Amino acid sequence: MTDPGSPTDPDTLRARALDALTTARERTALLTTCVDEPDLTAQHSPLMSPLVWDLAHIGNQEELWLLRAVAGRDALRPEIDGLYDAFEHPRAERPSLPLLPPDEARRYASEVRGRALDVLKSTAFRGSPLTEAGFAFGMIAQHEQQHDETMLITHQLRKGPAALTAPDPAPAPPFTGPAEVLVPGGPFTMGTSAEPWALDNERPAHERLVPSFYLDTTPVTNAAYQAFIEDGGYGDERWWTAEGWDHIRSHAIEAPLYWRREQAQWLRRRFGVTEPVPPNEPVLHVCWYEADAYARWAGRRLPTEAEWEKAARHDPVTGRSTRYPWGDADPTPEHANLGQRHLRPAPAGSYPAGASPLGVRQLIGDVWEWTSSDLEPYPGFTAFPYKEYSEVFFGPEHKVLRGGSFAVDPVACRGTFRNWDYPIRRQIFSGFRTARSGGS
Repeated sequence: MTDPGSPTDPDTLRARALDALTTARERTALLTTCVDEPDLTAQHSPLMSPLVWDLAHIGNQEELWLLRAVAGRDALRPEIDGLYDAFEHPRAERPSLPLLPPDEARRYASEVRGRALDVLKSTAFRGSPLTEAGFAFGMIAQHEQQHDETMLITHQLRKGPAALTAPDPAPAPPFTGPAEVLVPGGPFTMGTSAEPWALDNERPAHERLVPSFYLDTTPVTNAAYQAFIEDGGYGDERWWTAEGWDHIRSHAIEAPLYWRREQAQWLRRRFGVTEPVPPNEPVLHVCWYEADAYARWAGRRLPTEAEWEKAARHDPVTGRSTRYPWGDADPTPEHANLGQRHLRPAPAGSYPAGASPLGVRQLIGDVWEWTSSDLEPYPGFTAFPYKEYSEVFFGPEHKVLRGGSFAVDPVACRGTFRNWDYPIRRQIFSGFRTARSGGS
């Protein structure tokens, strides 16, 4: 018998799942009620779906997994499954589909949620990999939050006045700590076999040997990136891979996305507001090619995925790999900038309570951090519960990002969480930090 209040106690699992699902739905509602119907049905960029597609897709995935797969119930709207299958229709085609209009999409998602909560009340959390420790409920909460982040990206791409507001992060003086830290070489445990809601690409836990290296204490800032621009970084082929050079030249890229120069000042557009680029914030909206070129210009490189995770999870005193840089406790607002509490990164060097044992800051939250690694399976990987979540993306086409951004909810962010995208992507909330080999 499980002790009440333990992480595996059914009532505790039920409460955790309910909180995660409720938090996600509240955010979905915010992102889809702050604009009018034309903005919901429009495609604001061919890179993104109309917001109304995401809304109904969220409900459809919840129905597929919680009502049909977990509870064995009949389909509510089987005729719409194909419309909201992310692999059946590319984003650029979705506006031409016979999508549910906004009010109908809301009613559908709400009906599914009501039935899913009934399923949650009666689920035993055992007997099936889908229900063990509430995995399917955690997966659906993470899925919704991932689409909430996608919808927030769409809001940033959207033209027109601001529709979202949030307080700024607390101001912070310029960071005066060391520019880099030495991460000692040696083995560490990468990935997880114990995190109950970890997704398949995070599994299983396995040992990695990482030579010693130096890592930036904070993400690269706007001011540092401006120095790269001012030094002619975008016009110097030496710093770019052949593919990166072709890409920036063919697309006339000369600065991060949403930046523009007016006389001697750099400005940026952020959720409908134009403002001076803040020098001490982590740089945002750069693609992998830009991050890699900056690192080369600086005489450094991007960290590997294994290096990033060792810096974020390995405690050199105990030898353990923790859930987060600060330990095993769930994130709080003192640890990291997560959950769309703010609509921007916090100044570099913020959140000392969230630092790793070696003093590296902001490894979780603020900006997704590009690594040098391709997305590959871990040794012993098994696709679960469907191969389209991870397996179809393995290979050199996708680069790994780590750490989460201000747009990521804690349920979809941990020290083992892996994100990935094409190296050309800039609309995502991506930044980076650099590394160099060496040390002992």
